[in-house]
Amino acid sequence: MNLQKTFSKYSDLSLLFVRIAFGVRLIWGTQDNILSYERMQEFAGFLEANGFPFPMVSAFASVYLQFAAGICWILGLWVREASLVMVANFVIAILMVHIGDTYINTAPAIHLLTFAFFLLCSGGGKYSIKQ
Repeated sequence: MNLQKTFSKYSDLSLLFVRIAFGVRLIWGTQDNILSYERMQEFAGFLEANGFPFPMVSAFASVYLQFAAGICWILGLWVREASLVMVANFVIAILMVHIGDTYINTAPAIHLLTFAFFLLCSGGGKYSIKQ
């Protein structure tokens, strides 16, 4: 059995599945801050404690950009553009928050950065609204 021949025809479908999974992760991880100003203030406090400039502006920017990128990834809309923004977002998160942190605490940011970089390079695939 040739696995490559058997499964390569599903590569665009598999890309859709992981786009949905990581898109839902971005939306799920930010929706509480969007729905609650108190949670957004907590996030801004966390950013301030980690040396971010303009913590409330940084909080709003990070949250809304992640939420929008999640929607874009799910729909396959502006996938590369959203991914470029997420690469920047998660590089900054790792450098500002996770240097010296444990792997398990850093893993979500590493995984999202890795997937964002993958989508930046590959695009959204056949099942996208707009390449």
